[in-house]
Amino acid sequence: MKANTGLMSISQASALINAGKFLNIAGDEEALKQLPKGNWIGGTIPYFMSSEGGKIARDQVFVNEIVDMASAPTIRQYDVDSLPQLCRNAPDHGYTILVVPAFGPCHSSFAENAPNYEDMYIKPVVGWVAGIHLEDLGKTTPKVANGLTGELSDQHAVAMDIPLPPDQYAQIDIVNLFQPGQGDSITFDNTGFTAGACTIGGKPANLAEFLTANNIDTRLPLVADYCGAMINVSIKAVDAKAGKVEFYAPVFQGLTYKIAAPVTDYVHEFQAALPKIESGITFSCNCILNFLYSNLEGKRTANVTGPITFGEIGYQLLNQTLVYLTISK
Repeated sequence: MKANTGLMSISQASALINAGKFLNIAGDEEALKQLPKGNWIGGTIPYFMSSEGGKIARDQVFVNEIVDMASAPTIRQYDVDSLPQLCRNAPDHGYTILVVPAFGPCHSSFAENAPNYEDMYIKPVVGWVAGIHLEDLGKTTPKVANGLTGELSDQHAVAMDIPLPPDQYAQIDIVNLFQPGQGDSITFDNTGFTAGACTIGGKPANLAEFLTANNIDTRLPLVADYCGAMINVSIKAVDAKAGKVEFYAPVFQGLTYKIAAPVTDYVHEFQAALPKIESGITFSCNCILNFLYSNLEGKRTANVTGPITFGEIGYQLLNQTLVYLTISK
């Protein structure tokens, strides 16, 4: 069955909701508020990769319709205390779409603790971190939407658990164009979204001072090998005076990081990195930093569409990465 997926008007999305469709919806807060109650979850963001290219729109929403399912999906709302039950509640055969609001308690808790959730990496979890228009920073907060109740919240996460037929399975893949650069290795004594003291090249150092003194391009993330996958930690802010660096995802104690090597042509290299996808993409999202740093407005990234997010979820929280889920037989 062909899914109704793509950037559409509020009235088009409302018609799908009223028809009883199961949907994942991304849109500006005022747009989401206009949608009727129904079988959907969502989150705030006005940045999208549409079939025409990267786009900023406050009066449209991006809809992913769920069509491959063995039975009706279950919508759940989590707070910071119940979120660790995410995978335990997930279907034994299927997958979960999770939406978490940026900067809230669920965001930091999931980022630091998800790798240790019961059944994590056994049951597929894909999703995204809700955000806001960058002009609205400090004026409002990112929120998730529970379509069953109509509630928008910056304190909760929402999930849709989707059972699959026995002959189908979900697979999560990522496209990360960043590789470790040739610079010194960096390790941290503590896990967290901020860091100062660290070890660089085997010697005690301060990361903020190192980045400033060496004029490092902070658009480049830190990159570490997480069990064979290159995972990014993006730099949010550097305060050399305070000796602190803020990140969009946590650095983890015991992992070895390097500053990423530069990417010269994001769109070209992305097109080359994306594998041939024969079964179609059920869900995908890309990072707001890729959108901004690579000037993706108006540019297409192959046939991959979806929300442009404040973080991507492929089992755990990711940065500056494209995440996609396919359903195969």
